[in-house]
Amino acid sequence: MGKNPLDERLACQLMVALYRSGRPADALDHYQQVRCRLADELGTDPSSPLQRLHEQILATDPALTAPTVQAAAMAVPHQLPAQPRLFTGRTCDLAGLDTTLALENTVTVSGIGGIGKTWLALHWAYQHLDRFPDGQLYVNLRGFDPTGQPMSAATAVRGFLDALGVVPASVPFDVDAQVGLYRSLVAGKRMLIFLDNAADSTQVASLLPGSPTCVVLITSRRHLSGLIAAHGTRSVNLDRLTDDEAYRLLARHLGADRLAAEPGVATELLDCCAGLPLAISIVAARATMHRGFSLSVLADELRDQTGRLDALDTGDNLVNLRAVFSWSYQALSAEAADVFGALGLAPGADIGLPAIVSLTALPTARVRACLRELEQAHLVDQHAPGRYRMHDLVRLYAGERARHDKSPAALRRLVDFYVHTAFAAERRLDPHREPIWIGIPAKGCTPHEFEDEPAAMAWLATELPNLLAVQKLAAGHGRHATVWHLAWTLNTFFRRRGDYHDAVAVWRAGVAAADNSGDGAAQTLARRSLGNACGGLGLHSEALRHLQQALTVSRQTGDVSGQAHAHHLTAALWDDWGDDRRALEHAIPALRLFQELDLPVWEAWAHTQVGWHQAQVGDYQQARAHCEAALTLARRHRDRELEATTLDSLGHIAHNTGCHSQALDYYWQALGLLRDLGHDHHEADTLLRIGHAHHALGHHDMAVAAWRQALELYQAQRRADDEDGVRQELEALSGHRLSG
Repeated sequence: MGKNPLDERLACQLMVALYRSGRPADALDHYQQVRCRLADELGTDPSSPLQRLHEQILATDPALTAPTVQAAAMAVPHQLPAQPRLFTGRTCDLAGLDTTLALENTVTVSGIGGIGKTWLALHWAYQHLDRFPDGQLYVNLRGFDPTGQPMSAATAVRGFLDALGVVPASVPFDVDAQVGLYRSLVAGKRMLIFLDNAADSTQVASLLPGSPTCVVLITSRRHLSGLIAAHGTRSVNLDRLTDDEAYRLLARHLGADRLAAEPGVATELLDCCAGLPLAISIVAARATMHRGFSLSVLADELRDQTGRLDALDTGDNLVNLRAVFSWSYQALSAEAADVFGALGLAPGADIGLPAIVSLTALPTARVRACLRELEQAHLVDQHAPGRYRMHDLVRLYAGERARHDKSPAALRRLVDFYVHTAFAAERRLDPHREPIWIGIPAKGCTPHEFEDEPAAMAWLATELPNLLAVQKLAAGHGRHATVWHLAWTLNTFFRRRGDYHDAVAVWRAGVAAADNSGDGAAQTLARRSLGNACGGLGLHSEALRHLQQALTVSRQTGDVSGQAHAHHLTAALWDDWGDDRRALEHAIPALRLFQELDLPVWEAWAHTQVGWHQAQVGDYQQARAHCEAALTLARRHRDRELEATTLDSLGHIAHNTGCHSQALDYYWQALGLLRDLGHDHHEADTLLRIGHAHHALGHHDMAVAAWRQALELYQAQRRADDEDGVRQELEALSGHRLSG
């Protein structure tokens, strides 16, 4: 149990693992330890699921044996970046990769920045795509990104799990468990794992699959000797292009005739590039922009820049590369040069056009023109429509060129763009949520608005890495309000995706920021939100601690709204624990307080919450009255999520009072709304209940169809307990039909 001794979901998982490993006594002993801790520290009994599992182990229930049903189909990812269009040479290095990967399934391509490591690995990958029918995973580990720390292995693993089709709600909390799940998913698969731009051996080690059927390509500026020693990884060390290879690469850019017309000058240009493909591409882009110029004119300009510039302090011999950057920079228009410098300030791996407009405070048309100029100079890459990124060495140089007198204002506009646009997305997703005050955006900042919920969800999904980077940047600059504001804007997005991992992370930062700000209301809101996120992740003891603290402070300060929300969330936490009576102790006061505050939508949510728990304890008449009141309010205020939740509860009540046809009617209405909203998690539960209603009516084929749909969703969401429950229903129904 480690850091979370009261996490009952984790206790269930451990007990099942012990039982299936032939250690039932240890599983029973662990139950007793958890039971005693819950009694001593919380004054409560184990939840119903944990008690039921204890009884199953005592009875050696056959349902606890490891399932043999095949897992849900895994997504086939195709994450490789675009194939290098003008790749030239490297014949010996490609042959070396072929030879090495015939002996070993993992290889590191190492060499200095700009040497073409990624190009070589990508070219090899595209030549051998037929070897990887199960897909290709790619991640830029940003080992030498000048704007921040390298990507953590935990972040990379989460990205891989997303690519493999694991829904956020099904991702284990513990990083080691996430790594284990990733390795399980790729085991036996013929896949390519491409780990680009690694910082060191430690960053890479946990990303290595355990299966010999997978091929792993790693690129790094460092010689990763730790991988070689610990994992037997082979290494290919990439040197500068030979003179012949460099000449052929430049000829592919500019044409052989143009180089042949000025052979000596072409050689001088290539000497300045020092055999680095990145430098050659930038020089070629400059020459392409001025096709009427003699190459000697360009060589003279480059010669001047080389003599005036110092070396970058990066540990690499990049004097000439810096000269090439400067040469291209000096050729930019003044406005494009300003945009280039501003881009060097932006956090995150890439940036969208609307964000650049706010960063630069320029009209969109002028920003587009500048970006086209930067693209033509090979200083930025439009890797997706409207999204731009830089090579990390170019980005480092851009940061040096940024106008320092303008940098603070530019960063303020960019941060405000992300905060205010995320706020607009949250307001579109949940218009009934009580808003917070986030101030007025800086002059020149133009936040985006959203037409509908899918657009808001799509923007948040795309920009999530940048929003997390901005939160980190704001924390580093002491902008405490911005930190918790960003956490607030992501609440509904995380809930709908079931992404409580990121929710806990952003709200832990939010609590720290609120505490530093000294804003009492923000502190209470942040602790409530962190408690809710912890509950979603199964960190029940931490969740209860935060919620109890928020409730206490709200009572001391007379914050009635804070009390209502704290009660509401605490009831939901006891619901997760399966204790309906304790849940009602908080749901009923929440309803009363929301009614006093005249907040009809929250009153409706509280009615539904009270109704659900009353139904669970058998008080169906009162439960129905509360849920019918909630349904009226939900429809009046057009809250479709609340309407779906309430219809599902009414279906449950109808089913348990013998009105099975009426239950189906409620369930089908709820299912339609849930599918419209994309609530896969709740959809699975409603399908399970539809199966129960059909079964009660003797519609066995329809029950099987509904349960199989629920089973597919549970498998995709990796909800093992629910999955087992559906299988038991299907097996019981099959046995009933045979005996009949």
